[in-house]
Amino acid sequence: MNGSVRVGQVVGVPLRMHWSMPLLVILFAYGLGRQTLPAWTPGRSNAVYTFASAVGAVLLMLSLLLHETAHAATARRKKIAVQDVTLWALGGMTRMGRPQTAAVAFAVAVSGPLTSLAVGGVALGAGIGLHAMSGWAVPAAVLVWLGWANLFLGAFNLLPAAPLDGGRVVQALLWWRTGDRDRADRAASLSGQVMGGLLMAFGWISFLRGVPGGLWLVFVGLFITVVAGAERQRAVIHTALRGVKVADAMSSPVTTGADWLTIRHFIDDVAVNSRHSAVPLLDFEGRPSGIVEVRRLARIPGARREAVRVREVAMPLSQCAVAAPTDLLSDTLEKLRPGGGMRILVVDGGRLVGIVTAKDISRMIQRHGLGGQGPD
Repeated sequence: MNGSVRVGQVVGVPLRMHWSMPLLVILFAYGLGRQTLPAWTPGRSNAVYTFASAVGAVLLMLSLLLHETAHAATARRKKIAVQDVTLWALGGMTRMGRPQTAAVAFAVAVSGPLTSLAVGGVALGAGIGLHAMSGWAVPAAVLVWLGWANLFLGAFNLLPAAPLDGGRVVQALLWWRTGDRDRADRAASLSGQVMGGLLMAFGWISFLRGVPGGLWLVFVGLFITVVAGAERQRAVIHTALRGVKVADAMSSPVTTGADWLTIRHFIDDVAVNSRHSAVPLLDFEGRPSGIVEVRRLARIPGARREAVRVREVAMPLSQCAVAAPTDLLSDTLEKLRPGGGMRILVVDGGRLVGIVTAKDISRMIQRHGLGGQGPD
């Protein structure tokens, strides 16, 4: 996710934090210290409320981390590749590959909410027990607040609307029931769009009636609607590309350039003749070594173009999406890295035989809509 930085690692997966997460912690700490604790345990000093609220907000952030860690740990246990875990203002996000069975999808989806519900139950019970046995009102109040917050988090995430965990549960159940994964994806994403619209409407009405928190619901509903719409579009693409192999969609032959050329020579001899916005590179042995965007070359100052080799500003092969001609296109699209663009280098026997771009994929989708079959 843009705007996030790596802060560590959990269950062998990179942990990232978005800039909005500290703002969320401050917001919760402010509400806990200025409103909740003074109302539940009146008569304490501001210093006590400030310290307790800071501890409570940090514990809530750790609870969110446990929620996402449960997803990541379950996915890894089920042999699903997990790219990273990111904490941000709406909780968290775990980027992973697609589950291969409905049972695995169900297990991954419910692991997060069940963890939040378990943490909520333990914290709530601990807070009630601490107050009954010791009379420590402020620590007990923080635990009770933490418990209710996690119970709400778990219940909210079980709403049947993708991309919430409840939407993933619906996907898994429909997939298991119908045997049609794409149909299940479309149904769950549609429910997400409907739920997002309802949340936005309810939040806006609440705000107009004087409830500031209504704006937060509007933001959450907007996020759900946008992501659900994107997932619905992705499901449509998967349906259109079902059974299509990479070789059916690739453009071939493709213009390539030697990676040892200077940028000046590369622009004059290669880039101006290419019909793609990015050009694959070949090494001395004629094997693919990466890909370079033409617009990136244009940003290189003229004085440097004679001295810099094109491979120095290119995306190396290790960061490129690579597929064999016989691979399924839908499976390959799932492996695309964020920020890497929709470009797939098609390699057969160590040699570049073609490239798949967004235009190629669009062409295949249009052909599906016309009822066409097979390559041109």
